[in-house]
Amino acid sequence: MFRVYESILFCVWLFTSLIVEGSVHEYKGERFVGKGNAFVVHGGSEGIYSSASENVNEKSVLPANGDSYIRFEKITFQRTQEFSNFSSGLVQAIVFEVEDRESIGGSAYGGQRAVCCTADLAKLGVCSEGEIIHRPSTKNPGWPQVFGVAFYADELVATLPSKSIQISRTGMYNLYFMHCDPNLKEVVVEGNTIWKNPSGYLPGRMAPLMKFYGFMSLAFVILGLFWFSQYARFWKEVFPLQNCITLVITLGMFEMAFWYFDYAEFNETGIRPTGITVWAVTFGTIKRSVARLVILMVSMGYGVVRPTLGGLTSKVLLVGVTFFVASEVLELVENVGAVSDLSGKAKLFLVLPVAFLDAFIIIWIFKSLSATLSKLQARRMMVKLDIYRKFTNALVVAVIVSVGWICYELYFKSKDVYNEQWQNAWVIPAFWQLLSFSLLCIICALWAPSQNSMRYAYSDDASDEFDRDDGTLTLIKPSTIPSKDVRSSPEPIPVHTSNGASNGDLEEDKTE
Repeated sequence: MFRVYESILFCVWLFTSLIVEGSVHEYKGERFVGKGNAFVVHGGSEGIYSSASENVNEKSVLPANGDSYIRFEKITFQRTQEFSNFSSGLVQAIVFEVEDRESIGGSAYGGQRAVCCTADLAKLGVCSEGEIIHRPSTKNPGWPQVFGVAFYADELVATLPSKSIQISRTGMYNLYFMHCDPNLKEVVVEGNTIWKNPSGYLPGRMAPLMKFYGFMSLAFVILGLFWFSQYARFWKEVFPLQNCITLVITLGMFEMAFWYFDYAEFNETGIRPTGITVWAVTFGTIKRSVARLVILMVSMGYGVVRPTLGGLTSKVLLVGVTFFVASEVLELVENVGAVSDLSGKAKLFLVLPVAFLDAFIIIWIFKSLSATLSKLQARRMMVKLDIYRKFTNALVVAVIVSVGWICYELYFKSKDVYNEQWQNAWVIPAFWQLLSFSLLCIICALWAPSQNSMRYAYSDDASDEFDRDDGTLTLIKPSTIPSKDVRSSPEPIPVHTSNGASNGDLEEDKTE
């Protein structure tokens, strides 16, 4: 049922997310929106490193040719016949580095700040009325870059001159199309701009992630070689929990590979490959969902102190499917078609369900772990108890580190309103990948296939029996004298015959 539901959801999103965008920012009928006394269309924001060479070689066939630029191609402004019987003011494109944001706009006599030049400001001689207010940058001579075009009477289309702007200074660059004429409020923007870094078309914030996912792909291959070699050597000793771990490793290998190819293709062509992005997101969401279910099942003792989850199976699967759906929708909205170098802007109602489910699963994990540890200690199953204590310590450290990192992430984003720290922003998503990989490595080390694997698996021995009690499994002790008080029952008599073992199996089957 899980796979069928996942396939349906995947197909729906695949066909509804076919808008391909990339570092080639494409504008298809974008309408101007009123901001203060100006009308604005956001054309893009990307972190760009300075050119490695002074001359822009736009005709080079190699994306990693050391050039950095923003190129305007076939940018047109279109208005309707109804509003075409007059000549207009300028419709301008303005490109500026985020540190120069204060050079855009101004105010007369300390009043309200305006983007468009007002009559009062024009009287002061600081700007021309009806145009965008801008002053030369004190840090970057020649910036901001401002140019535009006007409509003549009865003209429906105004074409912005083709232009290439070389980037000679590393920074977060923003592009806005603006005008100050209320009569042009129905104007739309068509065309595209091409943004390029020295190493390719990847936006600056995303560029380090391509190398990171390449590294993570190699790390998963190394982990996979270790795990699969152990699995092949001791396949007769493998128990169900180890099969689940194998699935998580396999999904992780696919996820890292797809993310690497997604960024590599984006960097090479400037077009974000929607299909690869969707696959990367889907494999990652499945991996995280399965990983959480595996940790939850381990905490409940599945495959180690109990053969099945009993009546809890449907509840565990329901939580897993719900988490997958919520995470898949969130990740698709955040990643598919993402072009500009801005932090995720997913709606709050998409983030909250994932956060709530994560918190719920964590609480359920530790509650189950507490019960399992108590039962193992009560039965003096020291080998399994030692493994579970190490597992619990690893989870506690992971949760503490996660909470600390969340606090840092909130602090980072609150202090970086204008994305000035874009060069370090890649560390935030990379950390979560490293943390989950580290926890997976610990689990692999604790439950790696070996000749002694069955020592950690569920056993049919009488000392390992668990019975249901109000939806959970409770420890019972075999006794020759019926009694409601388990503590008062005598020590079990060892059974040496095969018939006795079979009878014990039948009794346990009945309790399950």
